Amino acid sequence: MNDETIIENVNEMREEKIIEPGISKKHLFFYESLRKKLTSFVNKKTGAKGEVFTNYLLALPDFFMLLCRLMVDGRVTVGQKAFIAGIIGYVIFPLDIIPDFIPIIGFADDLVLVVYGLNFILNELDHVIIQDNWSGDENLIELLGKISATAENFLDRNVLKKIKKWLTKNKVEQKNEANDSL
Repeated sequence: MNDETIIENVNEMREEKIIEPGISKKHLFFYESLRKKLTSFVNKKTGAKGEVFTNYLLALPDFFMLLCRLMVDGRVTVGQKAFIAGIIGYVIFPLDIIPDFIPIIGFADDLVLVVYGLNFILNELDHVIIQDNWSGDENLIELLGKISATAENFLDRNVLKKIKKWLTKNKVEQKNEANDSL
């Protein structure tokens, strides 16, 4: 994706009222530009093997950006945004099921929680909304499936159980809050 394409995508999102007026083009462009530069750098240094590595390396930041963009997307309900905010908070907070200061593995629970959370969100939101906000090169649904399958084989069952429990609890709380506001 070249700079002109990135700018066009940001402009289209603004025109279609997908993103709210408070989000500057500069901030949206920064992420897309940084992502492009990182991908190019890794691919130059590592060749074909780097492409696969880059896709997984960028998965968590791509998912995080997707969640952030969904937070400002006018088509997402307040209740859905509350659930998304909980996921974002979990990722930002360094002390979670597997603390982030543990090298490499510390972000595994964040990635899996985000993937499972996005699966919840995909069941509620129009897929067009998700795709409009997705920066990744890989098909989002396929990537979520690959990461879920890998997590089921790689992570301890107790960790997976805690992640699913956390998401379910927060989803129930979000629904209760939405019902209370009616």
